[in-house]
Amino acid sequence: MIFLIKAIQFLLSLSIIVVLHELGHFIPAKFFKTKVEKFYLFFDWPYSLVKKKIGETVYGIGLIPLGGYVKIAGMIDESMDTEHLEKEPEPWEYRSKPAWQRLVIISGGIIVNLILGFAIYMMVAFVWGKTVLTNENLPAGFEVAEVMKSYGFNDGDKILKVNGDDIENVIDINKFLFLRDINSVTVERYNGSKENISIPENIGTIMFENGAMNAFVPLVPAVIDSIVPDSPAYNASLVKGDKIIKVNGNDIIKWQDFTELVKLNTSSNISIEIERGGDVISKLIPLNEDKKIGVSVLLPKIVPTKIEYSFFESINEGYQMAYWTLTDYIGQFKYVFTKKGASQLGGFGAIGSLFPATWNWKGFWETTALISIILAFMNALPIPALDGGHAMFLFYEMLTGRKPNDKIVGYAQMLGFFLLIALVLFANGNDLYRWLF
Repeated sequence: MIFLIKAIQFLLSLSIIVVLHELGHFIPAKFFKTKVEKFYLFFDWPYSLVKKKIGETVYGIGLIPLGGYVKIAGMIDESMDTEHLEKEPEPWEYRSKPAWQRLVIISGGIIVNLILGFAIYMMVAFVWGKTVLTNENLPAGFEVAEVMKSYGFNDGDKILKVNGDDIENVIDINKFLFLRDINSVTVERYNGSKENISIPENIGTIMFENGAMNAFVPLVPAVIDSIVPDSPAYNASLVKGDKIIKVNGNDIIKWQDFTELVKLNTSSNISIEIERGGDVISKLIPLNEDKKIGVSVLLPKIVPTKIEYSFFESINEGYQMAYWTLTDYIGQFKYVFTKKGASQLGGFGAIGSLFPATWNWKGFWETTALISIILAFMNALPIPALDGGHAMFLFYEMLTGRKPNDKIVGYAQMLGFFLLIALVLFANGNDLYRWLF
């Protein structure tokens, strides 16, 4: 059922994005009186599910639900249809239009995807607002990955400032360190003191190589939830809500500290200090045969803070969300060219997994905005067969005053197309491998 829900969301999201992307090409093409031969949702190979010719354009829905396209007369595209090159250009063909008009036509899809991402984020902010985690929501602070402790972070730290500025959502510290140019972080220690920590320039690479992209997670304090009847803890009169602050004289910040020190204890008894109602109580508790005292942890209930926006406030918030989504995606793109990054590339399965497991309109629209912005960036890459590849040749023409040879463009399109197919197969192969193993 979960797979079906995610699949339906994926296809609906893709359909919205693709139709609007192709409209970004279609509308300026029509405006500049360029003939559009086909407008398709999905690919019509080997045949169409639905098609109808209206005017000079065939509109349809293809069999393969993985995208869509517009076919513009006189344009060398992924269809590899080059028969028109043997004839003299017609005034209604793409190739007959001035370079700046062709650039507008080819850039339209990218622009629409960016606008769509912004519009959705603005709508989400206005309708649902957003939730953030503040230090008030995480009174115990963060549990910190070992690799980050060498740079001055400690368990129990609270994040106060990043580069001297307040941080709205403290859990974003992971994203900020991994993707953005962060040189300092101000923290509040477990004991209440404040410290400014200098961050090395390559901290993102360090986190990536050590598998510590989520280096900061909400800390689980050593607070007792339940007690096993007739256990050593029960016999020592420990109760729910007791906070363990010391074990054998060692300070306890998180639950893991407590469990590890219990395991390392070599005597038959263990000295524990607890905090109860503001009082500190010392206990000498015998261990059972399994080196346990018979308690379980009380998991903290994290309730995020909700921020609501007026219509005009949502415009700025939508812009900020779209801007940083694009910026952060570009920032992480460099990791793709590493061995580890290449192995983590995902295809349609990875994209589908981004959607919520239950039908949730807020989650659906946020994911759709993310995919739209990602597709805008990917399409802008100067790779033949992508919009950015077409734009690359147009910039060359506008700078030199000479059109590139059509045959060379055709060969480049073919090469780019096969590169994209290889990339798609590789990414989806990674999905299959992760699913099987």
